[in-house]
Parts: sequence; structure tokens; C-alpha cells
Amino acid sequence: MKNVALITGASSGIGLELAHIHAENGGDLVLVARSADKLHQLATALRDKFAIKVLTIARDLSQAGATAAIFAETERQGIQIDRLINNAGIGGHGRFFERDLSLEQQMIRLNIQALTELTHLYLQGMIARKQGKILNVSSTASFMPGPLQAVYYASKAYVTSFSQAIAEEVAEFNVSVTALCPGAVATGFVQAGDLQGVAAWNNAKSARSVAEYGYRAMEQGKLVAFNEAKLKFALDWVIPFLPRKWVLKMSRKAMEKA
Repeated sequence: MKNVALITGASSGIGLELAHIHAENGGDLVLVARSADKLHQLATALRDKFAIKVLTIARDLSQAGATAAIFAETERQGIQIDRLINNAGIGGHGRFFERDLSLEQQMIRLNIQALTELTHLYLQGMIARKQGKILNVSSTASFMPGPLQAVYYASKAYVTSFSQAIAEEVAEFNVSVTALCPGAVATGFVQAGDLQGVAAWNNAKSARSVAEYGYRAMEQGKLVAFNEAKLKFALDWVIPFLPRKWVLKMSRKAMEKA
């Protein structure tokens, strides 16, 4: 396999679109998601259309040992991962004290722990080869606290901070790390995260447009990538200068259901 991208959460949404984009550019793929059937269908379609090689690994990344198993499988098959795309993630709506703690713990394991482990595992080879690119799918949510999505917002704050820190550490080895920070995206995330009726998703961007922007940003080695200029301006030049209590109230209102 050549020019290989490993993509988590590849069976739907942004991950699926990123898989198509990398295939369109002639790259081979390692696709990771929970559903073996969906991965098989996607892999077959991509092989037939683009004549590329595709390995599928059906794993639930919120489960212990999943990241080590994925790494072991690619090592066993002698696959060099040139691009690591940590896309898998989940959200959840509601007041923290009323939500099931096990769901919040699952979110932390997937959004933070699995991403961290995969990044550490695959960075070793990139550093040794002095070549590689990592794309971590974060969110504009990472730039403020998120009442009614407290753990999700906090988990994305980790992703954005972590990505920038290690980007500085690995730059001397010709390895880049990009944090993609989209706003609302039209994917299955809304239903999976119980976000139906939240106004923020009324003008959600398409998964394809976000994936295209993120893929270009990764290829260019950008540090933090915003696909919406207005959101970037607000996060850089408006929100930091507002009183914190105002920001919290605005953030909560954006997540309230109609």
C-alpha cells in the first residue's frame, strides 16, 4: 500500500467524505469504524471506483484495547501510515448532572483517549521517517465552555490544545498536525447526540465541504483550520473580549432546543 491514510469514524459523515477525497487523490486507505458491514460496503465502492487498496478494521474506539489492536494490525501487515485522520467522536445533549455518567465516560474515551493513543502510536513511525501528517477533527466548540454539552465542548478543547502543542514538538521532523474546527455540520452527529431541535444546526454545512476544507488544510500543514470565516472572526475577535458570564449564556442559548 502507498500514500496510506488511516481514518477513524470512516463509515459516515466527515470521515466517509475524507475517505472519498483521499481515494480521489489516488491514496490507499485504512478505514476504522464500529460497523463492519458499512466499512465493507465503503471499501468495495472505493476499490471499484478508484482502483486503490483498502483495509477495513471494525473496532469500537471507546473500548479498552481498541487502539492497540488497530496499531498491531497495521504493523502486522507492514502498512506505513502516512496520514492519520482522527475523526471519530460523539456528543450528547443535556445538563451534566442529569446525564448518564457512563455516556460521558464513553465520550471522553473516544474523543480524547483514543485520539491521544492513536496519535502517539503512529507518530513514532512518522518521526523516524521524518514525514507525516495528522488531522484531528475538533470543533469551534473547543474555544468556549458549552452548557448543555459540557463534556463534549471540553473534550474538543483538549483536541485543539493538544494538536497545537504536539505540532510545535514535531515540526522539526517534517511532521504536521492540523486541528480542523468546523461549526455545525450536517451529519448523523445530530441524531446520535440527541441534538434535534437545536437551532445551531439550522444552517449546518455539508460534510463534503468540511472534509474538503480539512483535507486541504492537512495537506498544507495548517495549524488550526476554520471552514467558516464568520465563526473564526467571532472566536478570535469578539468572544475573547466579552464577559465570561455573557459567553456562557450565549453558549447555552445556542444549544437550547426549540
